[in-house]
Amino acid sequence: MSTVPTIELNDGNTIPQLGFGVFQIDPGETAEAVAEALRVGYRHIDTAEMYGNEEGVGEAIRASGLDRSEVYVTSKLNNGYHEPDDARRAFEGTLEALGFDYVDLFLIHWPLPTLYDGDYVSTWKTLEEFKAEGRSRSIGVSNFEAAHLERLAAEADVVPAVNQIELHPYLQNREVDSYGREHGIATQAWSPIAQGAVLDDPVITEIAERLGRTPAQVVLRWHIERGNIVFPKSTTPERMRENFELFDFELEPGDHEAIDALDRGEEGRTGPHPDSFAYVPG
Repeated sequence: MSTVPTIELNDGNTIPQLGFGVFQIDPGETAEAVAEALRVGYRHIDTAEMYGNEEGVGEAIRASGLDRSEVYVTSKLNNGYHEPDDARRAFEGTLEALGFDYVDLFLIHWPLPTLYDGDYVSTWKTLEEFKAEGRSRSIGVSNFEAAHLERLAAEADVVPAVNQIELHPYLQNREVDSYGREHGIATQAWSPIAQGAVLDDPVITEIAERLGRTPAQVVLRWHIERGNIVFPKSTTPERMRENFELFDFELEPGDHEAIDALDRGEEGRTGPHPDSFAYVPG
């Protein structure tokens, strides 16, 4: 079994660089998917209140026979609960759904700068409480732009440990990624293969053929070598194993430059833009 590298966060905790994401996995199928991921060797599970499948994540971890401390669990605050008292209740709900007394990492899922008077700072200060209490070992944000991070730096006490953003060869999100590198904020890449859009790119397929790897492995390895944290999602056991087999090969000279040149900027974005996204689940 491959050994997944860990990254040291700015709060002294460590996080496995490769994880398993459960976005868009049906709640009824989540426990089995996570159980299979744990059998493959994943020890980092990324979920969220908004996904509605935290319960299945907790169920699979408890049934695995692994100690809770062996599995790194991330969840995220739902968009409807940014007010501090709402955030506290929502966090309690996450712990209850998972069946744990702590999470390893808890994130603000979206900044929602056009809602709640744009006051994601008070939301962040509530997450600082969860960290101080030890109920979230680390805290971070998701989909925050550099300007949002600057505001936290000016008005809050704790620097986010991670920022989970859309990042893949077609959207390299360089301003946000660079800000994180300069300020000790680890970058987690969601949609790391652009929902599959990059897998047929001739640059990717040429590298894959030359290295004897799949296009997905090439792109995920590109992330790993950049220092990103990635958590590809699949419910297919074979694909789960493929996505896990990233640590017995390296990209060759020139491969990074070729993949870096695929950046399309905003035209490559597959999800909503954080400055305007204002969705609150009904």
